[in-house]
Amino acid sequence: MSSASKQNLRDYDVVVRPILTEKSNMKTEDAQYFFHVSLDSTKPEIKAAVERLFKVKVKSVNTLVRKGKTKRFRGRIGIQKDMKKAMVCLEKGQRIDLSSGV
Repeated sequence: MSSASKQNLRDYDVVVRPILTEKSNMKTEDAQYFFHVSLDSTKPEIKAAVERLFKVKVKSVNTLVRKGKTKRFRGRIGIQKDMKKAMVCLEKGQRIDLSSGV
């Protein structure tokens, strides 16, 4: 396996999936996109992965970690996982088409 394909697989490990909600869809007009990312990824890794996967120029990356919560479902206690989100701002004129897939 070539090093380029290994790097591409690593990019898919960093950027898990896009967040497609009504609020995130409104932010796409301002060139801001939201992604679920792996918990151990850093801002430079996220920036590089998005640039390689979608072939765009990233302006900035902001991240947050949502701690898992304890929830009840039908009388049983469950624990949600920790989750890391990234807000990626693109340079002016850049767009990502999330509806077509990667």
